[in-house]
Amino acid sequence: MRIAVIGLGLIGGSLLRALAKAGHDVVGFDADPATGELARAAGFEIAGSVRETVAGSAVAVVAVPLPILPQVVADLDGYDGLVTDVTSVKGPVRDLMAGRRFVGGHPMAGKETSGFAASEAGLFEGCAWVLCLEPHGPDLGDWLSLAGLFTGLGARVVPVTATEHDTAVAQISHVPHLFAAVLAEQLLSNPLAGALAAGSFRDGTRVAATRPELIAAMCGGNWSAVHRELHRLIGELEQLAGVLESRDPVGELTFHLGRASAARRSWPATAGRPETIAADVQALLALGRAGGWVTEVKGRELVGKRPEPDRYLP
Repeated sequence: MRIAVIGLGLIGGSLLRALAKAGHDVVGFDADPATGELARAAGFEIAGSVRETVAGSAVAVVAVPLPILPQVVADLDGYDGLVTDVTSVKGPVRDLMAGRRFVGGHPMAGKETSGFAASEAGLFEGCAWVLCLEPHGPDLGDWLSLAGLFTGLGARVVPVTATEHDTAVAQISHVPHLFAAVLAEQLLSNPLAGALAAGSFRDGTRVAATRPELIAAMCGGNWSAVHRELHRLIGELEQLAGVLESRDPVGELTFHLGRASAARRSWPATAGRPETIAADVQALLALGRAGGWVTEVKGRELVGKRPEPDRYLP
């Protein structure tokens, strides 16, 4: 299958490498000439424009930041192949792609470093790769084609709606990036804190080292869900502040922290036994809502797994 990858940063570059390693005919493009030259020097076919890249391809993967996406979408006019993306926000992209053969995607993979130089073919092995389904679209056959493609790269494909995705990533990615930024910024006003910081600070602020424009783009692009979930967590932190003023702060904190400890120890969930999943939108969405994923696609036969109940949970 000939596949076009538009945007050759960490995710796009890694996808170019992974698809080529899996035996696909790939062609890439990046608006930055230096990035294109890096990819060409690595042995890949690099086109000179978006239109040239997608010409003759069956699938086009758009791997550019959300603010640049409208420009790329305009360059896809007349393209009749299947389009997917890797953007960390799905609702706005779904709306932007209305009327096209499009399945929204988001591989939950990455690292602190960015750019084509940081890309690697194995980046998606074992990662959760969201592929969006809606009750009235996209075409299930297109969804199955992409699910087969990405499970073939070792990813676990998670079927959810765009709205469900945006709420979940606000909770586990976008808001944590903002929390990490606030924690890391303390170092600017207190050098002593930096001298004493160790493992908990390192782990809690790791993602603060991500390029600021990337964090801003994903949080701003998902502003509604991020705003809602940020205020929900602020409310829970204020409740803990109230606990500190109680007559028994240690005892009450132990109760709250015990629930958090059990939840964290239960993650990642233990996968249950493989099961056959019907090639049906509602069945697939039920699998995703249960925290499950698709591991294999053979035509219209799917194999999936669901998380088992964990002994740590209260």
